[in-house]
Amino acid sequence: MTNRISAIAAAFGALALAACGSGEPAAEAPATPRPAEPAPDDGGIPAADMVFFGGPIYTADDTRPMVEAVAVQDGRIVFAGPRAGANIWVGQATRLVDLEGAAMYPGFTDSHIHVLGVGQRERLLNLDDVRSVAELVERVSGAVEAARPGDVVFGRGWIETHWPEGRFPTRDDLDAVSPDNPVVLVRADGHALVANSAALEAAGIDRDSIAPEGGEILFGEAGEPTGMLIDTAMGPAQALVAQPSGAERADTYAEGANRLASLGWTGAHDMSVPWSDVAMIEGLAQADRLPIRVYVSINPEGYADLAAGDVPRVADDGRVITRAVKLYMDGALGSRGAALLEPYSDRPDTSGLRIAEADETTGMMTQALRDGIQMNVHAIGDRGNRSLLDWVGEALDQVPAEERALAEHRWRDEHSQIVHPDDIPRFAELGVIASMQPSHAIGDLHFAPDRLGDARLEGAYAWQSLLDAGAHLTGGSDAPVEQGDPRIEYYAATARADLSGFQGENWHAEEALSRSDALKLFTLWPAYASFREDELGSIATGKRADFTVFSADIMTIPEADILEVEPVMTVVEGEIVWERAE
Repeated sequence: MTNRISAIAAAFGALALAACGSGEPAAEAPATPRPAEPAPDDGGIPAADMVFFGGPIYTADDTRPMVEAVAVQDGRIVFAGPRAGANIWVGQATRLVDLEGAAMYPGFTDSHIHVLGVGQRERLLNLDDVRSVAELVERVSGAVEAARPGDVVFGRGWIETHWPEGRFPTRDDLDAVSPDNPVVLVRADGHALVANSAALEAAGIDRDSIAPEGGEILFGEAGEPTGMLIDTAMGPAQALVAQPSGAERADTYAEGANRLASLGWTGAHDMSVPWSDVAMIEGLAQADRLPIRVYVSINPEGYADLAAGDVPRVADDGRVITRAVKLYMDGALGSRGAALLEPYSDRPDTSGLRIAEADETTGMMTQALRDGIQMNVHAIGDRGNRSLLDWVGEALDQVPAEERALAEHRWRDEHSQIVHPDDIPRFAELGVIASMQPSHAIGDLHFAPDRLGDARLEGAYAWQSLLDAGAHLTGGSDAPVEQGDPRIEYYAATARADLSGFQGENWHAEEALSRSDALKLFTLWPAYASFREDELGSIATGKRADFTVFSADIMTIPEADILEVEPVMTVVEGEIVWERAE
């Protein structure tokens, strides 16, 4: 694309000169200081650093949904409008970017992701595409052969819902190929794992073990653990896996961020980050190794550290912002850890697991209102979501408005997957943002009806119902739980069907979003969810110049074709941080 910049520069510059003397309307006033010296050929208007044109440009602004050209100066948008109006911003040093028919959008932001996990997925045993227990065992066998004696073999990404065996993997499956090396394999949702006998022994888990509150150890008919550990019961096995540290950790994080930029993401709301990683992330930005914006939501153990300093904590002119704490109400639906109001339809002996404690959680919430800290809380089951809404209400009742640090707390319900219809209006009433991941719905549609039964599918992944009820929404992927691809997320939000086009009966097609709203789900609404709607999320004069460019127009092409478009360019603060090779 940009190899044409030199060839078109003279022609565009000539148009600029013509426009300056032809009575064109004055360009919109820039919101940032202009350079001391204007470009020599711009008629007194300081030249822009870049001008984008030559393809559909969507703004996510309902007052002007599309423009023909965008000019950028010092990382800010100084003009967005007709192409002729952009001519006056062109100077000798202006970089002209002809989109050549590609479509440009405000920068896409993933509102719920684990950037370190994305980087680890690129480096570890990735089980995303495993299609059976037999294939899982084969993959583990290869990894064991490559490992040293005694090394822990760690992998992530398997999900059994399509497997022909129709069951979870077990320790016996893994023992057949790894009798000595401990093996720990985390399910795709991150809320369950399977361990072999060597790992269970090393973790101290046996037939007499009792799961901690909020967790479950699955036992077989003979009374021995099967190897499946759910939610908080995963801890001892996970502790066997060495986590990257030091330079390796920073490299892994940078690799994850670069992967996201290559997919078209300009920003990430990074969830469950240890407080000790915050300075590392800021250091990556300062060293120019962090191509995207990162909005950090830390683990609760770091609450006091965050509250002790400035809130929000801002680094590198807003490239990294930390102002939120991530909590957990329950587990995941696939591993039957999501807390339900009634038992699981396919396992009536359990209603799931509630991880959070009421007094501890509401106590932190009341303090957060006073400290100006955002609460981002994982809730998936209808009981988990109801409890969260109840506790938010209690916290708001306990802290008068005049004692709150923020006029709008903008707390978030992370996932909001299964919500009782009676609770849908409460999101808007309580000012709780529904932070949802569309790809969860198009994966879960293959097993959620079995877990819930048809009646509870009303209120499941209810994007449009929440929007109609006045709730704020924001969208993400939860990668590495999902692929973390903006094309998949946008497709899922609008098609509400799996990647083959299958939707299934009673999957409530009416809950799909319009393409216009789906665009906002990943642009304007994440900006609101991170308190930055005045700076990010739409293409408008004065806002920061973050753009995502795809090879085709996802607002108009057939639904299935959305999955086939290619990322072309990712722009952050007026800098092209990733570009497709010609």
